Amino acid sequence: MQLIDQHVKGIMEGCKQRARDAGLSFEDESLEYIVTNRDMIELSPKVMIPTLYDYWVHDVRVISGQGMYELYPSNPYETVINTRPPISYYNDNNPDWLNVMIFYHVLGHIDFFQNNLFFKHTWDFDFNGQALADKRLIAKYRSEKGRWVDYVIEFSRAIDNLVGYHDHVAGTLRSEGKRALGKLDYYFDIFLQNEKKVIQSEYLKEIDRYNKIDHNRLEVVGKDATSQENHENGAYAANAHDKNITHDTNHGAAVDLNHIYESNGSLSGTKNGNISKEDLFLIDVRIKYPEFDSFYSRYIEKKEKSRLDVVQYILKNSEFLKKDENRWMKSVIEIIRNTSLVFQPQIRTKIMNEGWASIWHEMLFMQDDRIKGHETDFAKVNAGVTSMPKVGLNPYALGMRLFYHIMEMENRDCYSFEYFNLKDKVKRDKFDKSKKDNPGKKGLEKIFQIRENLNDFTFINSFIDQEFMDKHNLFVSGKRLNRERMSWQYYVKSRKAEDYRDMIINTLYHPPVIYVDHKKTTQGPLYLVHKFEGKPLKRDYIENTMVGIEYLWGRSVRLETSEPVAASAETPHQRFINFWNQPKPPSPSAAQPDNKKEITWKRVLYVMENRKLIKRDI
Repeated sequence: MQLIDQHVKGIMEGCKQRARDAGLSFEDESLEYIVTNRDMIELSPKVMIPTLYDYWVHDVRVISGQGMYELYPSNPYETVINTRPPISYYNDNNPDWLNVMIFYHVLGHIDFFQNNLFFKHTWDFDFNGQALADKRLIAKYRSEKGRWVDYVIEFSRAIDNLVGYHDHVAGTLRSEGKRALGKLDYYFDIFLQNEKKVIQSEYLKEIDRYNKIDHNRLEVVGKDATSQENHENGAYAANAHDKNITHDTNHGAAVDLNHIYESNGSLSGTKNGNISKEDLFLIDVRIKYPEFDSFYSRYIEKKEKSRLDVVQYILKNSEFLKKDENRWMKSVIEIIRNTSLVFQPQIRTKIMNEGWASIWHEMLFMQDDRIKGHETDFAKVNAGVTSMPKVGLNPYALGMRLFYHIMEMENRDCYSFEYFNLKDKVKRDKFDKSKKDNPGKKGLEKIFQIRENLNDFTFINSFIDQEFMDKHNLFVSGKRLNRERMSWQYYVKSRKAEDYRDMIINTLYHPPVIYVDHKKTTQGPLYLVHKFEGKPLKRDYIENTMVGIEYLWGRSVRLETSEPVAASAETPHQRFINFWNQPKPPSPSAAQPDNKKEITWKRVLYVMENRKLIKRDI
């Protein structure tokens, strides 16, 4: 593996300039490496991160990859990883014209990494450098602890899809220094309504009192005030410096403000010591409800605790990991969790990411003069990458065509109410409100907005429509048994957009929603609850995964989930009757009836204790 030479680097820099002129946005620095087939095989198990920690599973996959390569020699044209700076790899035998096309594709990926909000937590993060530090730390622990390091890695990787990715991203999207729920919002939204359960008239009075509050109603008396005149007339102050007593004119009581002063002498939550309207109001709240602050602190603590994912909860609360001889395990678990968080957005944006890169490598390379003489070669390579299969899913093809479709629809103003109100298909096909002075601009702006704000689920769910289905002749295929030939046949099951959407969505990455039941966990065992969403957990993985969780938790583990109720078995007499009275096989061309029966689900409880798994009905 080596850096590309200056000639190829010059081609890359030229591609960057053309990509920026077209509207893409990315940082200047990037690293490009030339790799051999052996390098690609060795890097693939590490997700192309050369500095990723060592693990025996990676070695097994390298051996497997070598065997696969001998049987089916093939390699990707490029691979790019999201780090700072971004790193990309290229085969050592690519001609210049192919490198130009590949560079445009890579720049599309980099633009997506650095602008999509689901990658925000990686925008200022050098994962390659962090992975190197993590690799050295794990190597150090392995030299001291031996095989126990691999056990901890294995147990942690078994639950690295339960890392609370959405909460993590939501935390990065919040503005700095802004709390999720301030005291004022808590008072009106939670405290009065849920805790005190005040009547509506009382609630409206509180809102009215807040709206009418005036700074001049705050009477502040200085610590050094000794004259009777000050006490009679009051000492109104715009600032709260060196003041510690306030008289509330509504309630006639005094409140000590020392507890809300900061070390610099200014009121907590204020700027330059100026008391805000919210602070004045909360002073009265504390007089009326002395328990308000404790209720608010308890609420915030509870919310933060409930936001912990399974891995975080184990890290924070496991008595086993708190022992001095086991503290090193926390570092290993955190490495696995942080690594998973880095790769989560890539799994959730595969169709968008590949479609975005494909649409730009096609548009930019078609306008590049270096395509001359290689039009046929480009068409062959591009078709191999972006061809739409009749059965199966090609994320490059689907994503690229959907972006093109959105551009066309937006340019014609087909996402307007006027278009959706049309019921006539002919009128819809002829509908066009595009601006002649600047054609195509609206469509480009639309796909740039989508690139920034959506992931695969929202992308597919929002923009696959019947027009897209009809344009590309898409359908949902079914499989049935041809009894005459004793072979499987594929047939067109549906051409409806909603069925195609559901099919694609069912293929997307969607880990199970499993959370910790805090009330039942306080008794000792870790109690996990699977939020059932229509799909059961894979039974083959439950036992080994729970063994690992039990080890990390240090106590028994319980998992509450849903499983289908087994159908009642037929009696021997029924089987005999069915054997002699089999129906006549239907014609292969005949439509197959939908024999799906409604599945009945029941809640079950898996208990892992002393490495033995027991299942109970709930």
